[in-house]
Amino acid sequence: MGLDQYLSASKYVSDSEFRDDGTREAFSAVLAAVNGEGFVGGMVPSATITLSVGYWRKSNQVHGWFVNNCGGGVDECQRMFVTREHLTDLLNTCLTVKAGGDEVAAELLPPHQGFFFGSNEIDEWYWEDIDNTIEQLGRILEQVPADWDFQYQASW
Repeated sequence: MGLDQYLSASKYVSDSEFRDDGTREAFSAVLAAVNGEGFVGGMVPSATITLSVGYWRKSNQVHGWFVNNCGGGVDECQRMFVTREHLTDLLNTCLTVKAGGDEVAAELLPPHQGFFFGSNEIDEWYWEDIDNTIEQLGRILEQVPADWDFQYQASW
């Protein structure tokens, strides 16, 4: 029990005549992978591919950042739309916090209290979460194509 946090990336693909050959090939590959040719009378007009690309456990300062910057301050385990710019901002905030120490951490990325959210201290676990976030976001921003969408959701 506790705060589990997920970041997913998704891409819409279709078999539309208005799509380029690469998109139609990607769509056909998705259908083949899930044996989807038989759905909807053999005609599937579109699909959304969703991948889990990030995960945190009780990283409440990161959760608080998503709630405040992507969720309008509402924290109800809802799915939140996240832009690449959001991810870049969070990465830069983590880098600034890491370089600035405890006082900068308390100002820019303070612990976020909640039900079984873990420690509210800026301690070794806090700094491990910052390092983990820097590593994950760097990889995500480098490897996930620019035309994919992102969503963040937490549960507790």
